[in-house]
Amino acid sequence: MKTLPAVLSPFIRSDALGAVLAETMLHPDRELTVTDLARRADISVPLAHKEVGRLVEAGVLADRREGNHRYVRVDRSHPLLAPMTEIVAATYGPVPVLRDLLADVPGVSTALLYGSWAARRAGVGGPPPQDVDVLVVGTASRSDLADLAAAARERIGVVVNVHRVATEDWGRPDGNPFLETVRSRPSVVLVERGDGAA
Repeated sequence: MKTLPAVLSPFIRSDALGAVLAETMLHPDRELTVTDLARRADISVPLAHKEVGRLVEAGVLADRREGNHRYVRVDRSHPLLAPMTEIVAATYGPVPVLRDLLADVPGVSTALLYGSWAARRAGVGGPPPQDVDVLVVGTASRSDLADLAAAARERIGVVVNVHRVATEDWGRPDGNPFLETVRSRPSVVLVERGDGAA
């Protein structure tokens, strides 16, 4: 698997590394197996092992073995943990933070990131994203989505804009310039339940 260079941050070598850092640094109390980390970061297990090895060697992650499993977590004693976490949160944090927050919102059948953040994550060059755009498909209440946007902004330090559309509109975007544009450009799926249930 070829590792793509990071477009979201000049301080992070690759998108794979950014995803690994986000999944670990933004959940400092969470311990994951490397396999679970690979799944959450949407990278191959061998690549996850490679990135974890580098991060353990650098003192950013701590690991332990139990049987055949290697468990990893952020090493809270790293002297640069706070500034590194801030950079990771603003650049690679939207996926894990929004995925976790959306798990508690009823009425979401699909949710995805679109706009400049999704374009940079797909490797499309351009200026750093100033905000994060989220499309929620389903019947989630505007109040719940406003709370989600506020909570996400608090955690990642970037403005989060949430746009909700009905499932039937998402299924038939013809004639809706906004939905046609979203569908034709890069996006990152956060949730895909398909039933509108929580």
